[in-house]
Amino acid sequence: MSDLFSDAAEQRLPDVAPLALRMRPQSLDEFVGQEHVLGESSALRLAIAEDRVRSAIFYGPPGSGKTTLARIIARTTGAEFEELSAVSATVGQVREVLARARDRLGANAQRTILFLDEIHRFNKAQQDALLPGVEEGVITLIGATTENPYFEVNSALLSRAQVYELLPLSVEELETVARRGAAELEAEIPDDLLQLIAARAGGDARSVHNIVELALQTAQATGEPLSEAHVDDAARKRPLLYDKTADAHYDFISAFIKSMRGSDPDASVYYLAAMLESGEDARFIARRMIVLASEDIGNADPRALQVAVAAAQAVEHVGLPEARLNLAQAAIYLARAPKSNASYDAITRATKDVQERGNFRPPKALRDGSYYGRKLGHGEGYIYPHSDPAGFEVDYLPDELKGTTYYEPSGNGEETAD
Repeated sequence: MSDLFSDAAEQRLPDVAPLALRMRPQSLDEFVGQEHVLGESSALRLAIAEDRVRSAIFYGPPGSGKTTLARIIARTTGAEFEELSAVSATVGQVREVLARARDRLGANAQRTILFLDEIHRFNKAQQDALLPGVEEGVITLIGATTENPYFEVNSALLSRAQVYELLPLSVEELETVARRGAAELEAEIPDDLLQLIAARAGGDARSVHNIVELALQTAQATGEPLSEAHVDDAARKRPLLYDKTADAHYDFISAFIKSMRGSDPDASVYYLAAMLESGEDARFIARRMIVLASEDIGNADPRALQVAVAAAQAVEHVGLPEARLNLAQAAIYLARAPKSNASYDAITRATKDVQERGNFRPPKALRDGSYYGRKLGHGEGYIYPHSDPAGFEVDYLPDELKGTTYYEPSGNGEETAD
């Protein structure tokens, strides 16, 4: 009886399954996007066509086609497709897959593709359990992850797999996906709404199908033609993909710093907003701004450091969400300020000398001139600059470094050679 119900459910599934599942591509010709790894003459496409795909890790955001591509590879090459989720799979289940794959290979020479979703969630012991099968070729492993595999996957497994980064789909590619979804639902969507759907999907093909399906259903239920309001209602707020301990954390703060360094206030504010909306620690952002104020602006605008420190204090005293205003003001100020890395270069050069040559003692004239110091002749010959301007012309460096220049004013803003 259970088999009858299972068969009936299988037959009805296409009618009740979400549009995203019904529209999952079955071949590379139907697959949209990722031309950088699936172009006509690309290594991966040729490997699929010639049935010589090796273990791989697909790294990219949700909706970029990781699972779909793995299924297409299995279907195209005739390999058996086994799927596990690293969230729930155990070492025992991995070993069972390896045993079945070995039997399959021995019985009829059929290869097995093991698709491991969210491979970054596997601990070291679980990843190690995969190694023998991957190394011997018993299975072809295709791992999928939204996290940088170089952070999360151990080196032994990485060395046996090719990493492919899948990118968010472009607006044009998402419009193609939306158009196909609408055709499946026997509906037409105006070009302006197609563009809106693509923009609201945030690079995610699955999200496009969900928006198309829900927007059309809502319009039909209300008896109205599809409108922007229906799309907005179906899209709601786009979830932000951000991990404060991994890739996005470093990528966004890097882009933020480089935008301020490059004097682009618009990009600076955008990356600031993206980090704050994603839950990044505002104190971390403020600390990086304080560093930039000296590293990239310095004395070209001495007030930059004051502004950055004030923003950090505001974060502590005011807190979010209000402190985002203080951070935005400071970010714009730092972006618009004249730039100089002369202070950074100066301390870098001086540090290099100390590390390579040691910390030479100051000249006797500069040493402590208190009672006990004077007993050793310290302080003798020191010229007090406020009494004798000649004190401004003295080279105060240790004797071994006389004539060395560490600080070279940039000439930008207030940083002059005078």
